[in-house]
Amino acid sequence: MSIAMANEAPGAFQGTLTDKLKEQFDAGLLSGQELRPDFTIAQPVHRYTSIDHAIWRKLYERQAEMLRGRVSDEFLQGLATLGMEKDRVPDFDQLNETLMRATGWQVVAVPGLVPDEVFFEHLANRRFPASWWMRKPEQLDYLQEPDCFHDVFGHVPLLINPVFADYMEAYGKGGLKAAGLGALDMLSRLYWYTVEFGLIRTPQGLRIYGAGIVSSQGESIYSLDSASPNRIGFEVRRIMRTRYRIDTFQKTYFVIDSFEQLFDATRPDFAPLYEALRAQPTLGAGDIAEGDLVLNAGTREGWADTEDI
Repeated sequence: MSIAMANEAPGAFQGTLTDKLKEQFDAGLLSGQELRPDFTIAQPVHRYTSIDHAIWRKLYERQAEMLRGRVSDEFLQGLATLGMEKDRVPDFDQLNETLMRATGWQVVAVPGLVPDEVFFEHLANRRFPASWWMRKPEQLDYLQEPDCFHDVFGHVPLLINPVFADYMEAYGKGGLKAAGLGALDMLSRLYWYTVEFGLIRTPQGLRIYGAGIVSSQGESIYSLDSASPNRIGFEVRRIMRTRYRIDTFQKTYFVIDSFEQLFDATRPDFAPLYEALRAQPTLGAGDIAEGDLVLNAGTREGWADTEDI
């Protein structure tokens, strides 16, 4: 994930690159590893400890049980096709054998968050940058930056799906263009409310597909069962105007009808859209706007009063 995706601060990485690399080095995420120009490293499989594998196993077992009847069929199909290891942190090279055959994607290891344009360049070339390290035992339920479990368990299964795989490539190409147009704030919101926190409507009811929900026990329940958040039909312009939460569960979830709908929404040239949206006010994470397809108007119970991003 890029800095812009993580904290809605487009371009912020540029002024803090040295600091970020130092932070990752001090945390041991780069120690002994060659950082390539594209910010990838060889996955240091030899550095995973028994604790790392135990955390992966616990999270995998917990989420696999939690997601029954909650996650999209496409995610489950991808997970089954990948044959992802349940008892230990997966070897990216082994995952890539299946992934490359299915959709031409591959997982590349990175030490953590990467610069925006590097992130988009990877996606545009069907490479998904995944953090190699695992969270600590005290971080089972929350951590600020995405770790290997979030990136691999949460994101990679849907890259088996041809339509979603094409959407991610298109998003990467769009990100490279948005960076040059000063529109990363708007495009970041699209990633947040789809790839990270998206819901999909199915004949069986609402299901999860966003990786931020899939990898979270609490939000897997909250996003579908709680009366607190809004659930609103997907619309690109609406999403690009909407701020979001990084410190709490989301106040609003946007619901697609299909992955085809999601991919079709990325086909048009966004440049005119960015210009039009600049003239419109942004919306709060919990706002309901005129013209919304409201599937559920949230009760707002428990919403934090801190500012949206």
